[in-house]
This record gives sequence, C-alpha cells and structure tokens, in this order.
Amino acid sequence: MYMAGMLLGSLVGGVLADRYGKRPVLLVCLSVQAACGLVPAVLPQPFVFLAVRCLTGVCCSCITNCSFSLAVEWTAPSARLWPPVFLGFCFSLGTMGGALLAWLSPSWTQLHLSLALPQFICLPLYRSIPESPSWLVLMGRMDVLYLYCNRSEADKQCVDLLVGSNSLEKTKVPAAPKEQPPNDLPLRHPTILLRLTIMSYLGAVTALTYFGICMNIGSFGVNVYSAQFFSGLSEAPCLLVPLVRLDRRPMSMLTLFLSGTACFLSLLLSRYQCDAMLVMSGALVGKFCILVTIFVLALYSIELFPTVVRQRCVSAINLCFRLGCLFSTLFPGNPEGTISLAAMLIYSSGPIIGCGLCLLLPETSGTPLPNSMEDCHKPPQHPLERTRKLQSQPPAAVATGECKRTHNSCQPV
Repeated sequence: MYMAGMLLGSLVGGVLADRYGKRPVLLVCLSVQAACGLVPAVLPQPFVFLAVRCLTGVCCSCITNCSFSLAVEWTAPSARLWPPVFLGFCFSLGTMGGALLAWLSPSWTQLHLSLALPQFICLPLYRSIPESPSWLVLMGRMDVLYLYCNRSEADKQCVDLLVGSNSLEKTKVPAAPKEQPPNDLPLRHPTILLRLTIMSYLGAVTALTYFGICMNIGSFGVNVYSAQFFSGLSEAPCLLVPLVRLDRRPMSMLTLFLSGTACFLSLLLSRYQCDAMLVMSGALVGKFCILVTIFVLALYSIELFPTVVRQRCVSAINLCFRLGCLFSTLFPGNPEGTISLAAMLIYSSGPIIGCGLCLLLPETSGTPLPNSMEDCHKPPQHPLERTRKLQSQPPAAVATGECKRTHNSCQPV
C-alpha cells in the first residue's frame, strides 16, 4: 500500500506542483505526513493503517519531488550537485537511525509516535521555504520575487543569479498571477520525448536495482537490524560525490557500469554460497553506486527539461521509478543467502544497458536551467570552457593597438 501510494503521488504530484507551485504542495504534504504518523498509534485498526500507509506514500512522493526540485532551483549552476547529495546523506542518516529506533522500540505503536512527534515540532520551520524562482517567473509572480529581493542584498544577488536581472527589470510593476496551466505542446516534441524515454528507463532500472538489494538485505545471512544499519552506512559516503570532478553524463555512465558489475559479482558469489559478509559487502557497493546514480539522475532530469514542463517530466520519471520499486518485489531472496538467476541478470544488465543510453543525452553540467524549447536546442557550453576560451585568446584591442589610439587615459605616464 505504501508503494502504491508512492506511485499515485508520482501521478498527481507533478501536475499539482506545476499548477499551484512546489511550496504549497510541499507544505500540505509535510503536514499530512506528520498526521499520518500519529493516526495509527491512536486508531490501531487494520484498514485504517493500510489507508494511512497509502496516503503516507503519496505525501512522501510529493515531498521528494518538490524538495529536490526546490533545492536544485535555488542553487547556483556550479553547485547543483550538492543539494541532492546532501539530501541523500540525510536519508542515509535516517536509515541508520530508523534501524536503531526500531531495535529500541518495544512496539510498533511507540515506533510510530517516535517518528511522528518530531515532524510536528518541525512544521513551523517549513514555512520559511521559498517558492521556485523559475516557476514564479513563468507564472508572472514578480511580486513574490520582489519580496525575496527586498529581504537583503544577498538575497537580491541570489535571485539575480538564478533568474537573471533582466527578468526582474522587464516587469517594473508586479504582474497578476496567471491562472492558465502550462502548455502541453512541449511534451510532444521529439527531443523531449527522447530524453523522457531514456530517463524513464534509467529511473525504472535504478529503482529495481536499489530496492531489490534493500529488500533482500536480510537474505545475506546477517542480522536484519545490523544489515539495515550497514545498508544506511554504505550510503553515507555519497556526501563526497560532488568532490569528484565529473560532469553529469560521465558520472552517470561510470556509476551505472560499476553498479552493474558489483551486483553481478555479489549475486554470483551468493549463488555459490560464499561468505555472507563478502556477499553483502559486494551488494552494498553496488547499492552505493546505484544510489549515486539516482542522485545524479535526479539532478540530470531537472536540468534536461524546460521549466514549462519540468515538474511533469520529473513526475513521469518518478512514476517509472516507482514502477521499478513495485517490480523489485517479484524477485525475493532466500534466507540461505541465494538470489534467483533472473534477479542476477536484471540487476547487472539493466544498469549496463542504461550506461550506453546515456550517450544519447546532452551534457548539462554548469549550464542554466532551460525555460523553453529554444533553450533545450542551444548547444551546451560549460562556463569553465567559455572562460578558458576567452583566456586563451589575447584581447583584440590590445593586439591591434586600438586601446592606445582611442583611450588617451590608457597612455603610460
């Protein structure tokens, strides 16, 4: 029911965020999720629990999409990889803390209470989350952007960097909000369809591999609480990913290939009943590599699509991701530590095929977020490459002596 709720949230979350904004959807889902954690402890009825779990999945899906998008859109192009990686690092901390909390809780009722109460305490802090600057420009909500700019000089510089000072200067009077939904024509464009197809496949494959290992973590012959703790610990090094000087496409290809290789070796060792810790270590290496891929693809999917359809495309990719989550339940492991041959082939071959499909995607590292189809067709040029090109060429004015003839103030004393 929880996975079904995640699937439902992928269907409706993007449409709601494109129409009403990411901030309102995020705040509503955070409030509902906090209430969903409290209801089962108060009303311990089976059908109520199933309904609450489904609603929790819907909220979690919307929270993940909106939080990742807002964090990326409020970050400079040169540092966009840090928000998803930092959020993933917090997710690993939650995984380790969840294993410890489940081990300490005497009943599932107290476990729900210990998870729900901190969310209610943090609800007032979430009101300070700003709206997406790109969405505000698209919908003509310049009054909100002016409000952000008037807070401080640093906020004004941040808004100018993200949306461009020209966008603020064009509209001196705050424009009325546009009630019409974004146009659906860009979704039918061949470029958008190709990118959406590839990213949807990668989303399904990464989810299938990641959750396949997560749900089979108890099939390696290790204590389930210890296995869950080490599963979260294996994801903690993802915080170092932005230090790797690789762009989006080569990083995705490298991690997909390493994940497929590690999964194949680990599952091969499990089939021949090798040491349990060795098998689990290999699987966690593959899980870490596929997790890095998920972080990069979460950022990649935001940068590939224009603002007018970005959230719907991201939601469609997340929909395929959730389908991969559901499909991973068809390959359960055995308590003896063996996994089926079909799972071994899918977990290893899927990422490697996705590695080849990444060659059809453009590079988006360090480039501004596209706002229209015209921006998607511009040849990508990394800002560092543009800077090196300018530095490698001597200034024309100095080379021709034009500065000396036209500006007398440049004459040496």
